[in-house]
Amino acid sequence: MFVIDKELCSACGDCKDACPCDAIIEHDTYCEIDPDLCAECGACQDVCEQGAVSEQEIPSVRV
Repeated sequence: MFVIDKELCSACGDCKDACPCDAIIEHDTYCEIDPDLCAECGACQDVCEQGAVSEQEIPSVRV
């Protein structure tokens, strides 16, 4: 799962432009990723010059 660090994000919109799934929500001072729309392709991470986008592993839950 990809996430955007709000502290590093400059809200430039490059990630939003690069996202083929329209999964980036742009706010005034930062962007965020809608995990329900994200295809986990990494396009947002590739274009982020601030290094605000990172991939985080989702812990598995045992039932």
